[in-house]
Amino acid sequence: MKKVLLFTALAAALTAGFAQANEKLVVAATPVPHAEILELIKPTLAKEGVDLQIKVFTDYVQPNVQVAEKRLDANYFQTLPYLENFNKGKGTNLVTVIGVHVEPFGGYSKKIKNISELKDGATVAIPNEGSNSGRALLLLQKAGVITLKDPTNALSTPKDIASNPKNLKFKELESALLPRVLDQVDLDMINTNYALEAGLNPAKDALIIEDAKSPYVNFLVARPDNKDSDAIQKLAKALTSPEVKAFIEKKYNGAVLPAF
Repeated sequence: MKKVLLFTALAAALTAGFAQANEKLVVAATPVPHAEILELIKPTLAKEGVDLQIKVFTDYVQPNVQVAEKRLDANYFQTLPYLENFNKGKGTNLVTVIGVHVEPFGGYSKKIKNISELKDGATVAIPNEGSNSGRALLLLQKAGVITLKDPTNALSTPKDIASNPKNLKFKELESALLPRVLDQVDLDMINTNYALEAGLNPAKDALIIEDAKSPYVNFLVARPDNKDSDAIQKLAKALTSPEVKAFIEKKYNGAVLPAF
């Protein structure tokens, strides 16, 4: 009996030791596709001693704020232009760790079937965040709808439009709110993660959409003090694994593209 009790105690101690060895890593993400991709790799990271905990957000501000304040370890939801603009505006110094995927940005409508059908004075909804606003306007410029004062400015706003032949009216909203006004505007410029959440298929439903050469890669982001940590680097490796690449290609069918 004593041997059995001793063996049980040793087993319990070893189990506890393994549990303690797992380093907790709390990562912020938007629901689709970021949190879904993170869920996929949780078992892989657990085997490597990393307890990945995913905190889901529906906005683009708090994930950065909470990482900067060290309430979270990292986040996975944003492009480099957005991060650079956020750092500049908020005085933070968050850094990219690795690029994972591209979500081709698109324009959607329930009132027209082709971008050429936009009428004079039509209302176009765009994101109100600097880089996302610029991204929408650059896509509209590529479609021949407007011309920007600086055709390459990724931070353009409606004030930077040089030519607007159709006298389009721009409605600026938080990115998360854009799918809600799809019925109310003539053209709705929506980030792919929010389009997917709203049941839209970017590859089929978008009237205009970025191609695979889009420079807007979605990055894993952390702080200078932890970006090279063992846990963050294991996460970066898992996010760019063949398993994730195959998952993205199969699940999102062109709406999300691997960037590695």
